[in-house]
Amino acid sequence: MEKGRWMNCYLERSTGSSSTLAQLECNRYSANTEDELRSPRKGIRSSESSNCSFLLLLVRANPLSTVVYQRNESFYSLIAKIQIKVILSTKNVNGLFGHLFKVSLALSSLILIASCGDENDDIEVQEENTNQFSRTQFSEGEMAILSETLNLKQSFFNYASVPIPISFNESYGSLPEQDNTPAHNPITDAGATLGRVLFYDVNLSANNTISCASCHQQDRAFSDPAKFSVGFNGETTSRHSMTLINSRWYGKKRFFWDEKAATLEDQVLLPIQDHIEMGMELPELISKLEQLDYYDVLFNKAFGSAEINSDRISKALSQFTRSIVSYNSKFNKAVRADDLDEVPETDMVALSTLTEQENIGLDIFYNFATCGYCHMGPAHVADSAKNNGLDSFYNDLGRETWSGNPKDNGLFKPPSLANIALSAPYMHDGRFETLMDVVNHYNQNIQPHPNLNFRLTTEDIDGTVGGTPLQLELDEEQKEALVAFLKTFTDEEISTDEKYSDPFK
Repeated sequence: MEKGRWMNCYLERSTGSSSTLAQLECNRYSANTEDELRSPRKGIRSSESSNCSFLLLLVRANPLSTVVYQRNESFYSLIAKIQIKVILSTKNVNGLFGHLFKVSLALSSLILIASCGDENDDIEVQEENTNQFSRTQFSEGEMAILSETLNLKQSFFNYASVPIPISFNESYGSLPEQDNTPAHNPITDAGATLGRVLFYDVNLSANNTISCASCHQQDRAFSDPAKFSVGFNGETTSRHSMTLINSRWYGKKRFFWDEKAATLEDQVLLPIQDHIEMGMELPELISKLEQLDYYDVLFNKAFGSAEINSDRISKALSQFTRSIVSYNSKFNKAVRADDLDEVPETDMVALSTLTEQENIGLDIFYNFATCGYCHMGPAHVADSAKNNGLDSFYNDLGRETWSGNPKDNGLFKPPSLANIALSAPYMHDGRFETLMDVVNHYNQNIQPHPNLNFRLTTEDIDGTVGGTPLQLELDEEQKEALVAFLKTFTDEEISTDEKYSDPFK
């Protein structure tokens, strides 16, 4: 390799006004090997095995955008310390410095785009204001602070680049189309690690007794085994706590049973402020967290400074929640074992590694009852809130509660069916204690309602509502087979995975 000049560049943006100046600071030094500039992240290459060219673009962007490196369907952030190989003469480097600093003073921000290697490598620019996402582990000093309270590993768990099976991408309602991750808040290992700690921290409640995990328990599919959850002062919620698994794949992006939260970023802050659930005001919460040393480390690692604000709390909790995805259930593994590229909404074939009873249930689910139209693809997520005929008259108005639209009466968001066997009781009010109770509802107890979803009517005409209820009328053997198939959606790994577990000592 040619010996030459190297340039070590730091991309930073001062906090405060959205129009503040981003600066590129470069320090030159000589180097003989690439090891001195080896990037800490997989997929970011310096040179020898590929021809890399780095382009500095000075553009107007407000706020500063995050540069995200995409390779093999995984995302790697190139923020903070970006190390660039530039073999230039001293004269050329000096000229570049003079030009950069003169132009940067006139522009509101700077984007650094790296273009490397294969023709399949892509660069995407996503909006975000952070400069710490490229770090992969805690320092010894940081671990000394964290270890007083937390059981965290020095190297981060992988949250950001989990490989997703091809069937998740090719199926009806394909997940890339339904991914509700916003451009300004991509999942990062550091951000999700902070989110995990916040998720399990009882300091988020007024009297230090309730955390998010109190009502969303890992071994219960991140749901609550109680019909209604108990809040910080002993009062109970008005609805059952739904599972958080596969929240990332709800394409409509709205959250809560009635979809009152427009985004997950909005949703995660509301239970904290709810007078029954956790009882905190956000300014009070921020002041409280500022007194805890471990958050200085975690916020700095995730966002580039120790500043704590509600936006950062929201982003971190959302990143952790979106990272909770299930793709290792018995059903998912059976799809992969048979090399199926997709899971259709209907006309599904039997799977070789399922039992005879489970395959009978599969046939009922997909080909007779057509449950796959509303619980789509291998993640079994819905595309919108629906009225499933629980009642002819609803005391809980569902989506109409906030929309005021009578057409939203009795409409509730269906959760993912991932780990459905672990998330009892069922429905927004926890009325059904077992999966057989749920099957019995669809088998013979669907109630007429003006907003009943068309899939549950004899008319079955797309876009219509309020038809005559269509009962499945299965016999006992068929009902048991359907329940057996629903149990194949259980992902034991997500129920025990350490990266989703309580990190507190």
